[in-house]
Amino acid sequence: MTLTSRCPRCHHALDEGPILYRCAHCQRTIWAADLDVEHHAPAPMSAA
Repeated sequence: MTLTSRCPRCHHALDEGPILYRCAHCQRTIWAADLDVEHHAPAPMSAA
């Protein structure tokens, strides 16, 4: 599975990484620790 990190300011995809990301659109640099990239598995569906 591939998770695409998004810029918190303009919501465009970030490049480079995995420690330091850069937004080509707004020229912002973001540390990986400042991104919320936690993945949660979908809840199982119950049989009704």
